[in-house]
Amino acid sequence: MLRPTAVKVVPKDNYILDVEFDNGERKEFDVKPYIRGEWYGKLHDRNYFNAVETDGYTVVWPEGQDICPDELYELSKMPALV
Repeated sequence: MLRPTAVKVVPKDNYILDVEFDNGERKEFDVKPYIRGEWYGKLHDRNYFNAVETDGYTVVWPEGQDICPDELYELSKMPALV
């Protein structure tokens, strides 16, 4: 079975992405552990972080930063119930 792909992404507070996958699941992905170094450190800028999009496969930012599709799906968690 193929891994689900990201079809929609919404940036949230605290560097969390709300990701909808093509199988209908909606999960949250914590980007904070990735925000370091020169390349991914750019995500620390909230305006840049909020420019995230999907490419029909995973999530990407304007200068090419992305999250491995396997990690995006496997490490995402179901949203907490409020």
